[in-house]
Amino acid sequence: MTTSPTTSPTPPDEHAHEGHPQRWTILAILVLSLVVVVAGNTSLNVAIPTLVRELGATNTQLQWMVDSYALVFAGFLLPAGALGDRFGRKGALQFGLGVFALAAILSTMADSPSQLIATRALGGFGAAFIMPATLSILAASFPPHERGRAIAVWAGFAGAGGAIGNIVSGYLLEHFWWGSVFFVNVPIVLLAIVLGMAIVPTSKDATETPLDPWGSLLSTAGLAALLFGIIEGPERGWTDPITLAAFAVGVVALASFITWERRTDHPMLPIRFFADRRFSVGAGVILLVFMAMFGLFFISTQYLQFVKQYSPFEAGLAILPSALTMVTVAPRSDGLVQRYGIRTTIASGLTLVAIGLGSIALLDATSPYAQYAVSLVIMSAGMATTMAPATAAIMSSLPLDKAGVGSAVNDTTREVGGALGIAVIGSILNVVYRARVTDSIEAVDALPAGLAEGARESVGAALAVARDLPGAAGDALRQAAETAFTDAMGLAALTGAGIVVGAVVLVLRALPRSGAYEPDPRDPVEATVDGMPVDAGAGEDVP
Repeated sequence: MTTSPTTSPTPPDEHAHEGHPQRWTILAILVLSLVVVVAGNTSLNVAIPTLVRELGATNTQLQWMVDSYALVFAGFLLPAGALGDRFGRKGALQFGLGVFALAAILSTMADSPSQLIATRALGGFGAAFIMPATLSILAASFPPHERGRAIAVWAGFAGAGGAIGNIVSGYLLEHFWWGSVFFVNVPIVLLAIVLGMAIVPTSKDATETPLDPWGSLLSTAGLAALLFGIIEGPERGWTDPITLAAFAVGVVALASFITWERRTDHPMLPIRFFADRRFSVGAGVILLVFMAMFGLFFISTQYLQFVKQYSPFEAGLAILPSALTMVTVAPRSDGLVQRYGIRTTIASGLTLVAIGLGSIALLDATSPYAQYAVSLVIMSAGMATTMAPATAAIMSSLPLDKAGVGSAVNDTTREVGGALGIAVIGSILNVVYRARVTDSIEAVDALPAGLAEGARESVGAALAVARDLPGAAGDALRQAAETAFTDAMGLAALTGAGIVVGAVVLVLRALPRSGAYEPDPRDPVEATVDGMPVDAGAGEDVP
């Protein structure tokens, strides 16, 4: 049964305001699909040294093994969400899972860096259909009064998936061949496909809005170009012609997308949605939180493996408190919103993120693991408190017929935020490291000029040189590199904390003091039958 919020509703079915009878089982299947996608985005972080040995990958090729997934993923999110809304979100989920499984199998068979880059891009294409479908199916399966809690669980696993990917990959690399970090996804995805076919309902845009091919093309080109510039900026330089050209193409394409969406009769993403502060502020918060999270993981991986000398698996386990904190705290965030209001909850969560980043800045080479773990828990608790309310704010501001596009916007801000976090924090890390280590390296008498230049490039290169130097010269270089890296890490973390503090100010000024996710009465989010809410499109094809 479907009703239009703008017409007289037909009699509701028995699940219209109660949600799908198997909605919590459905949520478990959606979370399983979600974690595979998020973990796929971070699984290569700990595999980079292994890929250098096994495939002979250069630094640029290593970068694109990681980034080809994110680039294609983010570029196709909006069109994939719109296709799911139009033709059915369950079909989009199943299609995405099938493509993702194929990409995982092909990745295990890759015998060159170029092949692996291509198969990772294919995986990103599949993931673009999976992630928005999970959140839009969730929105259609749960009644409004339970939706915030369900989104909180979804957001907790979305945040934890990154840490889970690092842990699983680290274990597999120590016990199996490098392709196992991809092959492990295959049985999980097949399980999700089988369970999804049997249990997950389908839903779609009840009005069958025509597609927006020009909007899809412009959004894909704009986001892909923007992310390309962000990714290449630290490597090529922010003023490199290719970097500047990518940003120019991105800005022109996205500006054209906005103009087109304002004029077309059937926009993929109606620009008026951004006038709702729940939508715009929620998207901004998600972007900044994931900017901080991905930047932290980027720093942490190097700190733990290079400075603390952890193995890949040990480094993955060291991040485990983050995953445990997110899956524990996030489901409770909805209760905090109901009690204290969305503004206080999000602002408090962001404050914890800033405190956690500030405490990361206090770490050095001699800091005990417990100090790092406490910082990680504080930051992760803040993220878990923030992500779910921000996501729920985005979804509550939209008509349910646009749930796929709303989910895609949420996911796109995650990807752009993550890319920005790695690019900005990584650039700060590199610049400060090179500046701090230069004087110390020149003071090491036994270090030839050629080796000194290599050691300036990264802490990993410096430590490799130090291992080959005799006696005191090697120890001096190692200490200089570790100190320079932790100094740079501290400044990068403080920069991230400053950005998050700015987000706190934005939230306090822009969001209402109290309330949870109350819809604007002007927005056609819900229809009513005899005073009970009936979601537009929620009942479409639901058994």
